Amino acid sequence: MKYLIVNGDDFGASAGINRGIMEAHQHGILTSTSLMVNMPFAEQAASMSRTMPKLSVGLHVHLDKGRDAEEHSFADYAAQLRRQLCRFEELLGRGPTHLDSHHNVHQAPELLPYFLDLGQQYRVPLRGYSPVQYFAQFYGQWNGETHLEQISVESLQRMLRTQIHAGITELSCHPGYCDRALDTGYAVEREAELRTLCDRRIRQVLAEQQIRLTTFADLDQLLAQAPE
Repeated sequence: MKYLIVNGDDFGASAGINRGIMEAHQHGILTSTSLMVNMPFAEQAASMSRTMPKLSVGLHVHLDKGRDAEEHSFADYAAQLRRQLCRFEELLGRGPTHLDSHHNVHQAPELLPYFLDLGQQYRVPLRGYSPVQYFAQFYGQWNGETHLEQISVESLQRMLRTQIHAGITELSCHPGYCDRALDTGYAVEREAELRTLCDRRIRQVLAEQQIRLTTFADLDQLLAQAPE
């Protein structure tokens, strides 16, 4: 069986991103999101998520690296991570369903052990280090250039048909609307992703390929049902 978690990163970064993620969940295939608790619109995101009980919400860690890589020690980063986990619990009233990080900084050798330890403590999966396969090719920019063809309906259809295999897969995405608070080089691409995720042709391919949408909240149950 093929299971797909569609996870929207950067929840809380701006009002436009919050609105886009909510729309992708209500009218598209997005099932999950990752909250940046230290961003200006985190409280708004948390409030919006409470109106969507089927939306899985995890922690999207955003570490302050400072101007110089040596400005922060490993202990500093660990403390930041702990504070963000506590802040998540304050905002949501519970722990995260999963754990990942902005630009996947958790993959850095000096940070990975601490992320893994916290994932084990909270009993939540860490992106790329769990039974969930991580798929990151639905992204519309590289080498500083926009590639809307990569996040088109046709491209996602092809990905679903050829690159989503048996087991549980997380497809990361970044839907949203451009707004003044959005200080990022990834803007017009967010609106293109949103249109693709909400296109009815995508659900048709999911049905054709027998891909079932799911969430990180359902992960334990799915793993328990999996044949040994």
